[in-house]
Amino acid sequence: MTKPLLRIGTRGSPLALAQTELFRTQLIDAWPDMAEPGALETIVIKTSGDRIQDRPLSEVGGKGLFTKELDEALRNDVIDVAVHSAKDLPTSLEDDILMGCTLEREDPRDALVSRIPGAQSLGTSPKGSSMGTSALRRSAQILSLRDDIKIKPMRGNVDTRLRKLETGDVDAIVVAAAGLIRLGLEHRISGYFDPVEILPAVGQGIIGIVMRSDDDHIFEYLQPLDDLETHKAVMAERSMLHQLEGNCRTPIAGFAMVEEGRLYLTGLVATLDGVTTWRAQHSALPGDFFALGREVGRRLQEMAGAEFPRVY
Repeated sequence: MTKPLLRIGTRGSPLALAQTELFRTQLIDAWPDMAEPGALETIVIKTSGDRIQDRPLSEVGGKGLFTKELDEALRNDVIDVAVHSAKDLPTSLEDDILMGCTLEREDPRDALVSRIPGAQSLGTSPKGSSMGTSALRRSAQILSLRDDIKIKPMRGNVDTRLRKLETGDVDAIVVAAAGLIRLGLEHRISGYFDPVEILPAVGQGIIGIVMRSDDDHIFEYLQPLDDLETHKAVMAERSMLHQLEGNCRTPIAGFAMVEEGRLYLTGLVATLDGVTTWRAQHSALPGDFFALGREVGRRLQEMAGAEFPRVY
């Protein structure tokens, strides 16, 4: 049997499969030969993060749980690329793994999905409302604005969280707008959080395609799909995260965008209870994304000072 031109690894959640389909569509647009039967193969791989759903990521190994098995499949030549939500990638990739391209960023904001009529924002949510989220970043920022809100830890894919909302487990959930949009569920969104209010996760809204770092042939396939502004933005955000040595036990947020020829990056760290937050912003030429990330991370470390280790 003829080997496919490209073997695509992905998790099996509805969102992961929807993101993989977006990637496949763009591949075929760039390389028409990939529309031929058998040219592309999608291989679903169950990760540790998919199997362990009853505990927060911070307790069971962090974001690497969503990438470990896919990385091994790359190393063992089972797949040629892996499709990831960029926000699920570990702070540092192993030397033999490379982010080959990033697709154009979808809406980076967090979204509120509420079952309470008229609750379209944090400000219009009733006193004492319960909100489900899996992210310390979100919970810390919500509590910094509304300390009466009851945060309920909630993991699982988007459908699982929506079901928990419908059965009354919580009054609202806070999730990435991009995931709902890609699943055709934008109509479920009650309201959006402006980044000034709640800063997104590093890489939120971005599909990152990782590959073996020494595979020049696969790298060539990916280059027409790489959105340069998105790539520079996520590299700046991830550089800041690396400077802060961030992990799933750390409320860290970061968002970068190119505007009028400059790359702007805003970063945030917070205490777990949201009582204290520190926010820093800086800009640079788009090509200086690594240095920009390090500088914003350094400013946050300096602002937090001796308090900084307490956010872990």
